[in-house]
Amino acid sequence: MNKKISPNWILLSLAISAFAIGSTEFISVGIMPLLTKTFGISISEGGLTVSIYALGVMFGAPVLALVTNRWNRKKLLIGIMISFIIGNLLATLAPTFAILLASRVIAALSHGIFMTIASLIAADVVAPNKRASAIAVMFTGLTVATITGVPIGTFIGQTFGWRMSFAFLVTLGLIGLISNAVLVPNELPLPKPTSVKGIWRIIKQPQLLLILVITALGYGATFPVYTYLTTILNKNMGWSESAIVVILIFYGVAVAIGNTLGGRWANKKPLKALMGMFIGLGVALLVIRATINLHFLGLLAVLLMGLFAFMNVPGLQLYIVQLAEKYTPNEVPLASALNISAFNVGISAASTMGGIAVAHHQILNTPFIGIIMLIASIVLIWVLMKMEGSTVDSKDLDLENC
Repeated sequence: MNKKISPNWILLSLAISAFAIGSTEFISVGIMPLLTKTFGISISEGGLTVSIYALGVMFGAPVLALVTNRWNRKKLLIGIMISFIIGNLLATLAPTFAILLASRVIAALSHGIFMTIASLIAADVVAPNKRASAIAVMFTGLTVATITGVPIGTFIGQTFGWRMSFAFLVTLGLIGLISNAVLVPNELPLPKPTSVKGIWRIIKQPQLLLILVITALGYGATFPVYTYLTTILNKNMGWSESAIVVILIFYGVAVAIGNTLGGRWANKKPLKALMGMFIGLGVALLVIRATINLHFLGLLAVLLMGLFAFMNVPGLQLYIVQLAEKYTPNEVPLASALNISAFNVGISAASTMGGIAVAHHQILNTPFIGIIMLIASIVLIWVLMKMEGSTVDSKDLDLENC
């Protein structure tokens, strides 16, 4: 019976799980002041809930991709969601900040391997000419999480206590678990066998190595500011906690618009599109620095950052998959996992640097950290464009259906 399930239902199931996981990744941004108050920690220490999570995804994605490479895909998905639920249940009950951080690592390991295999499952259940659009549908779960999951979790935390925010995530995880059990086919194609040597085969390809570094720098550039966004909105821009919940919803809408535009713009010449996106994000960060102590203008700058913040995600993820098919066809799942790691290398490094700046009372200057990262990523895109030359277009990379 599972084999007859429409691909649309399978993609919906994956998107539901992605929604739960996306809500988990950034929930601590919204409840950061509550966590610092409960555990008596500084804002910079609270930022560890973001950077530790990112580290868990960073190391977990490639390692677990290797370990689980030949596991049944449906059983693996169910196991991932069970682990996800356990991690957030532990966070709900965490008596100390150290245990809260441990719970974040458990959830992060689930995140990394889920995003790796879900992208490939989405591509496997549709016709070859619809692969890119199927992956984009799966990623909409993350976008919707930014629009609704994080603001709702923040509202629940402010109203009923931060522990209930994590209980909310447990509920989302249960829904994702049930949807995977019901809608995902029992038998899905397994990727080709791979090994640790596959990592070397990927990173020794200059184009693949460069795009991994570009992913880390360009995607991570938002996070010196975003990790401490609630504090900036409250302490610097003067917005109340109740207003911040609404602002986070509009921020998520801006992210959704940006993702949609980013996917379309990356269709034909992804590297040129990514360069434009990074320049736009750099301008947004400059505007935030100029308006960080202003009420309404600061808010507009934050929304502008939201528009560009995750615009690069579809292009970056699809691009490395297509490059892997071109240069290392036997290592496509591992390349996908490494790019998921690269996203989180950027998050971890950027949020950590932002935390250092905040600890030194330099929250005003966190945008400059992101700008420096963007400058480096733009230079590397230019190098990669020179390496690929005129071959990097939709004809070669088959991104028409992004």
